[in-house]
Amino acid sequence: MTEFLLPESRWPASLQPAQRAVLRDVVGGLRRASELIGVAAGGSFSSGTMDEFSDLDLVVVADPARWSEAPDRRREIAASLGPLLAAFTGEHVGEPRLLICLYGPPLVHVDLKFVTPDALARRVEDPIVLWDRDGRLRDALRGGVVHYPAPDAQWIEDRFWIWIHYVASKIGRGELFETLDSLGYLRARVLGPLVLEEAAAQPNGVRRIERAAPERALELEATIARCDGADCLRSLRATIALYRSLRERRALPELRRSVAAEVEAEAFLAGVEARAILRA
Repeated sequence: MTEFLLPESRWPASLQPAQRAVLRDVVGGLRRASELIGVAAGGSFSSGTMDEFSDLDLVVVADPARWSEAPDRRREIAASLGPLLAAFTGEHVGEPRLLICLYGPPLVHVDLKFVTPDALARRVEDPIVLWDRDGRLRDALRGGVVHYPAPDAQWIEDRFWIWIHYVASKIGRGELFETLDSLGYLRARVLGPLVLEEAAAQPNGVRRIERAAPERALELEATIARCDGADCLRSLRATIALYRSLRERRALPELRRSVAAEVEAEAFLAGVEARAILRA
């Protein structure tokens, strides 16, 4: 099959000049790497929501017969694509194949995820093919399945009330920075995904909740606390209220509720609140 190259005229019109220049250099550089067979763009590029603050989310596809997983090779390729200022791998998000790059100036953030065609059989989105050396990239995308994981209601329910007890205990001890960090975790791992799922949006943490679910965003805002014990208690109550509302709206008949843990965790929280009132 002949080589395919998506014309720049079909790139999103909202690409900024710096993004466009970097993407042009990246595609050209990847074409020169003989062990690579294609590149596709996902994220805001494929969804048509690019703006001046967007990253370039690229899937770089390698020939499995010639590819080395050595991190040094990924960095070498990334450095050949333009003025690379810094790069690191994505273990912190559970994706060691990802190389997170900053090019510039002007600054452009580019994510390069190096995969072989078999890895595209199950993916979270359909990226737009920018370049395909011999058709294998497009074949892999035609044969794959798109599935973005939904929040696991049982996984959340099994943990939520333990987390509530944990946060309440940190407030009681006066560990407010740990409390604020834990409240943020609950927004990102529990409340945000459930809110986005309810709004029929991609349940990716708290991304774009302001636009996808503005009414719920106001409720979510109430879960943000100041570095103050009383306000952290208020925030934790708001977290519980929003979780219960989302749980009831979802109303999955197979959900096994942690009733005893819920009752005891809330009683523990009430005790912490009572002691806080006495100290005030």
